[in-house]
Amino acid sequence: MNKFLRIAALSICLCSFASAMFAQTGSTVMVGGEAMYPKKDIVDNAVNSKAHTTLVAAVSAAGLVETLKGAGPFTVFAPVNDAFENLPEGTVETLLKPENKSTLTKVLTYHVVAGKYDFKALESMIRKGQKTLKTVSGGTLTFMMNGPHNIVVKDENGNTANINTYDVYQSNGVIQSIDAVLLPKM
Repeated sequence: MNKFLRIAALSICLCSFASAMFAQTGSTVMVGGEAMYPKKDIVDNAVNSKAHTTLVAAVSAAGLVETLKGAGPFTVFAPVNDAFENLPEGTVETLLKPENKSTLTKVLTYHVVAGKYDFKALESMIRKGQKTLKTVSGGTLTFMMNGPHNIVVKDENGNTANINTYDVYQSNGVIQSIDAVLLPKM
């Protein structure tokens, strides 16, 4: 009987610990080695992601920080640093020049959609036959399933990006981390 009580007490402690840990982290997701907290906005979370430093620098150079701190909701398809490194040599440096601010803004806002599109919303939309969303820049992104839990995003030029981290919830939307930079028709 004593052994049974110890096992029951240990089980209760473990359940309490697990519940406390879940309550503490909720739907917090790790991105770029850092926790992304659902009560923070898109910018406040993104600045902590080591995987998105180029994107954060570009958002700052384009003057979009206040916009992405706004009420939203927004869905940001956020390219990781490697995605920017895979662009032709000199592209990022050229876009970050002050005289190219309007082009940089168009490229960045092409990665933003008004509304909150998590995996379930995107999957449902695709399965119902609606495969495109209008971006904040006025362009179009096309979505398709590639397996049971992989969504591919295609830009207006036919280039594709995989969502590699889904549903990073923010106070003003959701971030879907992607492995390529999407480019609008210029």
